[in-house]
Amino acid sequence: MSRDRAKGRRTHILCALFLALFTIAASFSAYRKDVAQGFDELAHASYVASLQQSRAFWPPLETLRMLDPQMLRFTREANYLNHPPPYYLSLAWIGPKIEGSLNALFAHRLINVLLVLAGLTAVIAVAFRLGLATLETYAYVVALLTIPVLGSLAGAINNDNLAFAGGALAIFSASHLLATGQSKWFFAALAGAVAASFAKLTGLMLVVGFLTCVSGYLWWRGRFKRNWALPLAIALLLAIAPYLAFVAEYGSPAPNTSAHVAILTDGARKTGWAFAERLAFPAYAVRFVQDFLAGWMPSLAERNKFHYFMLALPVAFVVCAVAGLWLSLARMLHRSEKPLDVIVIAGWSAIIFTFVVHLIFSFERHTSTGWMLDAYPRYYLPLAATIPLAALSLAAAIRSSRLYYWLIGFLILGPILFRVLGGPIEG
Repeated sequence: MSRDRAKGRRTHILCALFLALFTIAASFSAYRKDVAQGFDELAHASYVASLQQSRAFWPPLETLRMLDPQMLRFTREANYLNHPPPYYLSLAWIGPKIEGSLNALFAHRLINVLLVLAGLTAVIAVAFRLGLATLETYAYVVALLTIPVLGSLAGAINNDNLAFAGGALAIFSASHLLATGQSKWFFAALAGAVAASFAKLTGLMLVVGFLTCVSGYLWWRGRFKRNWALPLAIALLLAIAPYLAFVAEYGSPAPNTSAHVAILTDGARKTGWAFAERLAFPAYAVRFVQDFLAGWMPSLAERNKFHYFMLALPVAFVVCAVAGLWLSLARMLHRSEKPLDVIVIAGWSAIIFTFVVHLIFSFERHTSTGWMLDAYPRYYLPLAATIPLAALSLAAAIRSSRLYYWLIGFLILGPILFRVLGGPIEG
């Protein structure tokens, strides 16, 4: 066996070991987690239980009820979630009946662990498709596995898990599509986009936006095949269909049901935001970015000065990713781009577009209710892999420099240090 093949085999084995450790940790979280703590799991589990009880395919959101967190029995309280049913229908059909059964709750959590495991496997495999160097692969894998919320989300019932898996499939398929041009990878990417869209609205904007950019690039370079047009149109219609139905029924792709409005207004009153002067858009944008950054390590406990200081690590990581994006754009302009560059540019484009829409939408909620808690980084998990890939675009440009090893060292140690020292995590 050649030295390179032996090194590649060791890298594959190590990645498999990392995935196994992640699965064990997520499963342990699924076993011990309080359903009433973190990421609205009780509401998501209640949505599944409501569909199991009613056997409805597309129930009116107002008919959904919440479960009691101790006995998992239905209460009269309305469910405040305003997501489309496909994710919840899938769990309702696949998993055991949740109402009154903590064991069933654990089984549904394990299904979510498998969803995230599949997504992680797909995005890690991207490193090998793109031909990343060994140290770059390690930096990439560490960045993914140390995402603060990912393990906790994986061990919970949450539609973010389907959005992540769908986005991962789209990125994985796009990496193969850009390298080979084979139709099967285009169709697989479409499937990932539809899955992410069925999970939540941000999944639609992120992953469909990503795939639109990739398709636009292929058309620009004369690589878009004519027989892809119809499947692309069908996939786009499928992806937006749940939100068109919401617009027809509620007048918005993100319905403001009475329960959803109530949780915002009640929460704003309890915190005093409802009675405070509303922020102007520039001030709100600054606050939103600050909260978004702090939300990368969501915490129920109060942070100290050291925890805030540690936020410099993800900021520095993003700075490296922005530099990598700039280099990828330069390579594309000089027609020397590689699949890595296309994925980085497409991913960042979709993230920036979604972030702007997210900010404007959140500002409107703030002006109407005073609500201030909308800056959730976990919404961007479907394309999270494109951030470390952008940082590795920078690394690829300085491989012949001594700075390369310093950069790789930071990309490996920075996420680990932040995960360990950044503060107590929610969930």
